[in-house]
Amino acid sequence: MPSLKEIRNRITSVGSTMQITSAMKMVSAAKLKKAQDAITQMRPYAVKLQEILGNLSATLDLSENAFSDQREVKNVLIIAVTSNRGLCGGFNNNILKRVNVLVHEEYKGINTSVLCLGKKIKDAYKRTPQYFINDNLAPLEDVFSNLKFENTALIAEEVMHLFQTKAFDKVVVVYNKFINAASQDVITEQLLPIVSEVNDNEQNAGDYIFEPSKVEIVEDLIPKSLKIQLFKALLDSNASEHGARMTAMHKATDNAKELQRNLKLSYNKARQAAITNEILEIVGGAEALNN
Repeated sequence: MPSLKEIRNRITSVGSTMQITSAMKMVSAAKLKKAQDAITQMRPYAVKLQEILGNLSATLDLSENAFSDQREVKNVLIIAVTSNRGLCGGFNNNILKRVNVLVHEEYKGINTSVLCLGKKIKDAYKRTPQYFINDNLAPLEDVFSNLKFENTALIAEEVMHLFQTKAFDKVVVVYNKFINAASQDVITEQLLPIVSEVNDNEQNAGDYIFEPSKVEIVEDLIPKSLKIQLFKALLDSNASEHGARMTAMHKATDNAKELQRNLKLSYNKARQAAITNEILEIVGGAEALNN
């Protein structure tokens, strides 16, 4: 059984850890509000942009567009989005598991590369043959240190250039979609080539006069839509990270409180046992003197 001094040291250590996890929880809660506002404001714009593109493509053949080129898949680029820091539960591990499934199962036998956005995915893949190195993207891989649309647009432009030059035949994005502070979904979205999803309402859309022409509008909308789609994924991941860390630190604080309570109970029991033994020794000594 540990001594009273050891238990006291453990109680002090757990108390210090509890203060750290509680402070991290409050910091993440403050950052979550800003990140959540950013993604909730972005989603309606991104959805409406996709709807406009869908309405235009309903009566337009996109097969001639460079970003809709459906070719034999020989090279795949996976854009994996994680955080720069840990202590956020299974947030990063869920992305790593999904990317491993894509690399070793879904795209098995295909030349697969992983573009790492976030230090955690970079640490996991930088020593593997799948790690994608690009001089133009290297300064932008730490995108979360300065999360802006301008930086995301540069990444999207380089990815679009790689697709157009046939360096890759397919591009997918893997990220955590923000649901709420305690829930995130791992999403795999195809970024390129663009697949036109036309529903019945779009097929029955009215005929409009466009200025400029529909072709020019689509050619301008597609690159913008791809940039917005990637930026939305990064905003989703950023909000999910703070939500996951807040939840993880909340649970860690609760566990530390429970551990501290149990340690104090053990300390009090050990202390009471030591006092009882001392009393018994005193009583036994007194009886021995009387005899």
